[in-house]
Amino acid sequence: MEDLLYVIPANSSKKEIVRLLEAHPEIKFVSLVGIDLAGNDTDEKIPMRIFLKDMDDFYNGTAVQTDGSSVVLTGIAILNNAKVDMPIDPEANWFIDYNLEHFDEETGKPIGTLRIPSFLIHDGKRVDSRAILKDTLVYLKKELLQMFKEHPHVSGLEHIDGSKIVDFQFTSATELEFWVKTPLEETNVEELSASQVMQEQYWQRTHGAVRTALEQAVMLLDRYGLQVEMGHKEVGGLKAQIDESGKMTHVCEQIEIDWRFSDALQAADNELIVRTMVREVFRENGLEVNFKAKPMIGLAGNGEHTHFCIAAVMEDGKVHNLFTPQDMTKDYLSAVGYGAIMGLLKNYEVINPFVSATNDSLNRLKPGFEAPVCIVTSLGYTPEIPSRNRTILAGLIRDLANPYATRFELRACNPYSNIYLVLAAVYSAVLDGVKTSIHHTTEELLAELSKEAGQEGFYLEKDRAYRSEVDVFEDYTEKERNRLFGAPPATVWENMQGFENHPEKVAAITVGGALRPQIIEAFKAGALLRWKTELISRIIPENRDIVRKAKEVQATFVTDQDSYNWNKINGIRSYLAKDSIDEKSLFTLLIKALNEGDYAVASGLQVEMYDKIEELKALYDAYIKNMI
Repeated sequence: MEDLLYVIPANSSKKEIVRLLEAHPEIKFVSLVGIDLAGNDTDEKIPMRIFLKDMDDFYNGTAVQTDGSSVVLTGIAILNNAKVDMPIDPEANWFIDYNLEHFDEETGKPIGTLRIPSFLIHDGKRVDSRAILKDTLVYLKKELLQMFKEHPHVSGLEHIDGSKIVDFQFTSATELEFWVKTPLEETNVEELSASQVMQEQYWQRTHGAVRTALEQAVMLLDRYGLQVEMGHKEVGGLKAQIDESGKMTHVCEQIEIDWRFSDALQAADNELIVRTMVREVFRENGLEVNFKAKPMIGLAGNGEHTHFCIAAVMEDGKVHNLFTPQDMTKDYLSAVGYGAIMGLLKNYEVINPFVSATNDSLNRLKPGFEAPVCIVTSLGYTPEIPSRNRTILAGLIRDLANPYATRFELRACNPYSNIYLVLAAVYSAVLDGVKTSIHHTTEELLAELSKEAGQEGFYLEKDRAYRSEVDVFEDYTEKERNRLFGAPPATVWENMQGFENHPEKVAAITVGGALRPQIIEAFKAGALLRWKTELISRIIPENRDIVRKAKEVQATFVTDQDSYNWNKINGIRSYLAKDSIDEKSLFTLLIKALNEGDYAVASGLQVEMYDKIEELKALYDAYIKNMI
C-alpha cells in the first residue's frame, strides 16, 4: 500500500497530473465530486482514458453534465431546465479512493478512482456548496484588504500595520465523532446510558476489531496527508463480548478522530474523504459506522466541532493570527477576534439552519448531552486562564504559549451538517461583526460582549446576553436560558423560520453575493421537503411500530398499579395512532398538516408526538418491569 498514489496536490500542472496517472495505471476511473445544497457529493465511474484524452474539456466543464433531478438544487434545476455542467477545481487536492475488494490483474494493486472536487453550474451560475464557500472567501478577502487599508491600526493588533497586509488565510478544522457497532445487533439503550453517566468509556483503551480499524484509519488518513492528531474513544459505548471463536461481538462504541486544520475550502473537502475512508476501513473489519447526529435517543450524539480563524499574510511573508491580541495576558482577543464572535452570535439565527437542517440534528441538540442549545460564548474568567466551558455554542480556544492557536470552536455542527454552507455563513457573519469592531477598543468590545440582557449595546441586541462563564444548563432554568439567549428551534420548520424572521441577518450573510437569496430559498425548500418526507415515510411509521409493540401483558398476577399503568399506556396509544369517525389521531393530524403545507401546525404536532412517544416508552418500561 505504500507505493500507491493517494493525493494529487492542489494546483498541479496538467503535465504533472498526466505523468502521475500514467505512472499509476491501477487508477482506472475518475469521479467528479460536486456538492449539492444538501451536502451530498456526486460520484461516477469515468474511465481514465476519457479523462486523459479530454482533459481540457473537464477543466472547462463541457466534458460532464448531470441532470438537475440527480442533485439537490430545489427550485433551481427544474424539470424543464435541468442541465448542470460540472467543471473541475484544479485549486484543491485530488484524492484517490481505492477499492480494496477489487485488484488490477496487471499491477496486483487495488483499483483506484481519482475523486476531483468540482463545481455545479446552472444557467451560467455556480450553484453548488463548494462554489458558495469559495466565492464567499474571495469576497471576504477583498473586503478585509480594503478595510485594513482604510483602518491600518486596530485595537489589540498594534504590532501589525494593516496597510502591509497582502493576503488572508481562512483556516478551519473539524472533528469527527461516530458510533461503531456490530451489524444487525440491537443496542441496549438503558445499559449504554448508565455506562455514559459513569464515564466508563471516555478515552478508554480500544480492543479487537475496533482497535484494528481505528489504527488502520489513522494510518490511512495520514497517507492522504491529513496529519491526524488523535483517534480515541468518546463518551458513549459498552464493553464488547467475545464469542467461542475468539471474535468480538456486541460491539457498540463511540469514536472520535481529529486531524490538522487547512484552509476553509480544503477543510470541508477533507471532511468528505475522512468520512468515506473511515466507513470503508471499519466495514472491512466487520463493523458498521454511523455518522448520524443522534443515532440513539437518550445517548450522546455525534458532533463535528468546527474551528475557524483568520490570519493575515504580511509583505515580508510573516503570518499573524488576527484573533490574537498583542498582549495575551491583558486581552482575551483583538478587536477582530471580538468582532468575529459577536458577528457569529448576533446572526446565528440565520446560520443555525445550515448547521441543523434535519430531524436527526435537532434531536442531538438537547440539554444534558454536552450539546449546545444556547446562543452564547465563553472567554474565561481572566485572560491568563483559557476557558473550556463545554455548555456554550461557540467557545474561545487559546494557548498563551502559541499565539497562532487562537480560534473559535462552533460546537453545534454534526457530521452531516453541510460544512461548506456553514463556513460560508459563519465567515460572512464574522465579517459583519468585524466591520463594527475595528472602530472600537478591546475594552469597549469586551464590555459589549459581556453586557447583560436589557442593556443597550452598539452592535449586539439589547434584550439578549451573549457571554457566560458558568454551566448554562446547571446555573439557569430553561425559562431563564430562553430569556437570556433565545429559545432554540425544536423542529426543522422552526429553524428554517430564522430566514423569514430575521431579514436583516439574512442581509448580513448574503452581502457577498455567493450565499445569495436564491441559494437560501433553494436550501430551505430542500430541507423542508426532506423534513416532510422523513416524517411521513420514516418517523411516523417507526413511532407507529413503537405504539403497536406496547402490548398488554397477559399475566396471572396483576396489581392495581399494573392496571393503572396499562390504562394510561393504552390512552396514549389511542391518542397517537387510533382514528375514529369523529376523532383523528395525532399521527393522522400530523400527516394531514404536512400534506396540506400547514407547516406551523405540523411543527407543533411533531413536538407533541415526540413528547408523547417518550412518555409512552417510559410508562411501558415501568409497566414491563413490574411484571413477574
